[in-house]
Amino acid sequence: MYLYILSGVIIVLLLYIIITFNGLVKQRNMVLAQKSQIDIELQRRFDLIPNLVEVVKGYAAHEKQTLEDLIEARNNYLFAQGNTDQGLTADHALSGALSRLFMLSENYPDLKANTTFMSLQQELANTEKKIAFARQFYNDAVYKLNTKIEIFPSNVIAAVFRFKKQPFFQTTDTERAPVNVKL
Repeated sequence: MYLYILSGVIIVLLLYIIITFNGLVKQRNMVLAQKSQIDIELQRRFDLIPNLVEVVKGYAAHEKQTLEDLIEARNNYLFAQGNTDQGLTADHALSGALSRLFMLSENYPDLKANTTFMSLQQELANTEKKIAFARQFYNDAVYKLNTKIEIFPSNVIAAVFRFKKQPFFQTTDTERAPVNVKL
């Protein structure tokens, strides 16, 4: 009789371990998939930049520094592949360079009237929205994984199988500044 009870307890325990392990693997893979989705959208943005630079060159030749900053930020991101921290730093630099470029376009009415420029600007705006959504989904996936890693009793299984908490995507102080308004 005790053998059946012990066998039942062991089977239930093994089933719990298997189900919890599989849930952790599934959530870790979701985090990786969402991180990949961010990379896909960032790559899409980076692929648009050379076209944008070519269009702007003809109108704003003496604004060479802005264009060089944009190209340098793009190249820094490409060199940072696989390193999330360097990639995020390069991404922030690129966002800043793009903002400066679009502010610069205000000084060139002919550039603002150029349909190619306007089309590329719209394409970049749409891509920025997709990047924001991808980051949101990534953070949701990280939240779920980190919660499973921290709560009992799944934290025991996570520790045994060496699951690691993942970092959230966070904005920089520069990006947060317009939101941090004192009342």
